[in-house]
Amino acid sequence: MTLPTQPLGTTKMDITRVGFGAWAIGGAGWTFGWGTQDDTESIAAIRYALEHGVNWIDTAAVYGLGHSEEVVARALQGVPEADRPYVFTKCGMVWDPADRSAEPRRIGAPESIRREVEDSLRRLGVERIDLYQMHWPPDDGTPLEDYWGTMLGLKTEGKIRAAGLSNHDVSRLETAEKIGHVDSLQPPFSAIHRSAAAEIEWCAAHGTGVIVYSPMQSGLLTGAFSRERAAALPPDDWRSGHPDFTTGLDANLALAAALPPVAERHGVPVSAVAVAWTLAWTGVTGAIVGARRPDQIDGWLPAAALRLTRADLDEIAAAIERTGAGEGPALPSG
Repeated sequence: MTLPTQPLGTTKMDITRVGFGAWAIGGAGWTFGWGTQDDTESIAAIRYALEHGVNWIDTAAVYGLGHSEEVVARALQGVPEADRPYVFTKCGMVWDPADRSAEPRRIGAPESIRREVEDSLRRLGVERIDLYQMHWPPDDGTPLEDYWGTMLGLKTEGKIRAAGLSNHDVSRLETAEKIGHVDSLQPPFSAIHRSAAAEIEWCAAHGTGVIVYSPMQSGLLTGAFSRERAAALPPDDWRSGHPDFTTGLDANLALAAALPPVAERHGVPVSAVAVAWTLAWTGVTGAIVGARRPDQIDGWLPAAALRLTRADLDEIAAAIERTGAGEGPALPSG
């Protein structure tokens, strides 16, 4: 199956408008886990996505404390080289192997990044990572010049094909760009949380690709979430204590309830509308969309080719204003 693609900035990689997000398949037993997962189902979900045309996977070393990368590697075993997807991963979140429940630290020290890239290469079973991203601005005192310079060095050495930043604001992007081109940015972005619009605009002006994460806001915008489901989330699911699923839940569900009419007009699931909304923003190359089972992919895959109309976007903007959900501009630029 063939899906539309778009250039990821200046990387010479053409990626599908949706990519497989591997956060949730990392499983339980760490601070930001989604609860216990079935690795067999996770592998089946990845392969289902690839069979249906998705050509990239986004993971991170910290997802499941290495487990997500290992599951991705298992899913890609036996896949012919010509059919292998691009694999993107991240560094800068370092955990204590002796205390998996402790929150990972944000580390930018060059020696840590170099150690992490070797660990990710080993877990993924590859000789080069297609896109390597700094997960968060570090809080260990490492200057941006040092950690970004290290990332660019890995690119020069051939350990990574492209270097990107995740969760970095415009001021940091400006500083990094002066040192060496920022190939991509990965910001959180959905119809609920829209604050990254400024970063997306910056990327569009600087030839930097953008792959947004949480376009369905961790399930809230799928059309299948409810107050009862939120109340039933297990304690080892990070969502159970997050404001989006507690104090902000009513407004978020009200916004989600405005999406079905748009979905019906296009003959697609509600999830696809939520994802397509992020893709309507000028500068967004693709959206990272998670799945833990093959059937979940059917809900968002149509977003790969879905183009929302101006009337659709105006309708969703009105719902955003009416419900007061989230923050940021309500109407896509461009």
